[in-house]
Amino acid sequence: MSQLSLTVACPPYDRNQALASGAVVPEGINMNYLPLEVEEVFWRQIMHTEFDVSESSFSQYTMLRAKGDDRFIAIPVFPSRFFRHSCVFINKNKGITSPRDLKGKVIGVPEYQMTAAVWLRGIFEDEYGIFPRDNEWCSGGEENPGRVEKISMNLPPDVKWAPIPEDKTLSQMLDKGEIDALFTARTPSCFRNGSPNVDRLFPNFREVEADYFKRTGIFPIMHTIVINREVYEKNRWIAMSLYKAFCESKDITVQNFARTEALYTTMPWIISEAERTRQIMGNDWWPYGVAENRKTVEAFLRYHHEQGLSSRLMNIEELFAPETMDEFKI
Repeated sequence: MSQLSLTVACPPYDRNQALASGAVVPEGINMNYLPLEVEEVFWRQIMHTEFDVSESSFSQYTMLRAKGDDRFIAIPVFPSRFFRHSCVFINKNKGITSPRDLKGKVIGVPEYQMTAAVWLRGIFEDEYGIFPRDNEWCSGGEENPGRVEKISMNLPPDVKWAPIPEDKTLSQMLDKGEIDALFTARTPSCFRNGSPNVDRLFPNFREVEADYFKRTGIFPIMHTIVINREVYEKNRWIAMSLYKAFCESKDITVQNFARTEALYTTMPWIISEAERTRQIMGNDWWPYGVAENRKTVEAFLRYHHEQGLSSRLMNIEELFAPETMDEFKI
């Protein structure tokens, strides 16, 4: 029987390797896996709808659905998750020594609506009492001039936001003190290159992030997997077929972290790191599925709505293919 051919655009994360290599094959699907970087995937899919299936910024997907743009439907696969405390960078000359010192400061973000920034603003509000209205925000290219917001925004009137000059980058502006801090996903080059002016707000981010998880149970979701709506409506079975395959691929990777006959990653202490992670986060520390992620998704949707990025509070049931909302039992 012939299989349905689908083009899937997603970075070659370790958790997707079995899919990318063909070791895991989704039922009934011939997968053409394109191992592209996320920025390229997001741009080409949002702007041109090029792929049958792709990774998507969770924030951008939520914005589109809230606006009534139904080109895509998601499955509860979350290939990118990240505690973002390590991604808050400060200019060391601005008197910022604690999270609350950010109040009233100018903060740069590559895109105001990017998922990492949504999480950080929400966390700073819940944990430190700093609201988006308490700061000035600016966005633009972190390393390359000219980056723009992919989706139009209608921010609350008390939020001060503006794009940076087209000939500047956020990394340069942070180094020079033209902005006070940076909320980002990629480590800026000024920090990587050892600028004496730039540091992390949380040098002990590992301890801060572990404490955050222990108190909240939240491992922030950055991205999800979306299917072109036209393809999905013609073949509703592919939602569960893809979901199962992504789960199987991820499970293979996690199981390999425990193999001691030969290391499956080029990290000498990966065994102890995996054991430490299990102690803090449990056996399935990178869960897929709706039930396992409801608390995390609902926290994100609340932040997204409160920050004016979705005109109404979205609910989890309307974001994911109904076929993936429950699973059969034997």
